[in-house]
Amino acid sequence: MILTRMLRALVLLIVLLSPTVQADSYTVLVMGDSISAAFGLDEKDGWVSLAEEALREEGLDVSFVNASISGDTTAGGLRRLPDALDRFEPDLLIIELGGNDGLRGYPPTAMQKNLEEMAGIARDRGIDVLIQGMLIPSNYGQAYLDMFVRAFATAAENSGSALLPFLLEPIARDRSYFQSDGIHPNAEAQPLIMNHTLDLIKEFINGDS
Repeated sequence: MILTRMLRALVLLIVLLSPTVQADSYTVLVMGDSISAAFGLDEKDGWVSLAEEALREEGLDVSFVNASISGDTTAGGLRRLPDALDRFEPDLLIIELGGNDGLRGYPPTAMQKNLEEMAGIARDRGIDVLIQGMLIPSNYGQAYLDMFVRAFATAAENSGSALLPFLLEPIARDRSYFQSDGIHPNAEAQPLIMNHTLDLIKEFINGDS
């Protein structure tokens, strides 16, 4: 009888001292360029950090990993992606790449292929994908611009990914939201960018996509 009580007490002690098992938080991996890397700003003021903060304030257990690099292209993102997926094991991959491909005049067909391959690698692992589209200045010619925009939509359609056609849509026509270089959004623009994509991100977290 005494031995039985001792065994029960020991089991109870083990249970009490064992770490509480908690559900894994939802992880969002952002693979982007300077737009998502908060170029010229503190990272905490960028749209990625603001999105994490906003979602946590809503009571959602979510963590963002910002793997964005200023100047990166879709080819660079494709090279980096497998290691990033192995390391962070995200539930959602956000691809915000392509702007530098366009500014450098790279073929939109190559950009589209890279986006599709990135999305395919993630989706083969059961990871959801959101592609955030971009626009470039009109001096590249209408034909190139049309192909550039279409590449994002086609990549999303072919890979079964969600698409936000233009991440900077809320600020694009107001130059006061850009830094002195005229390319990178300033701190005041970041909440607007964040709000523009937040609903789509929440759909994935809530299982609605």
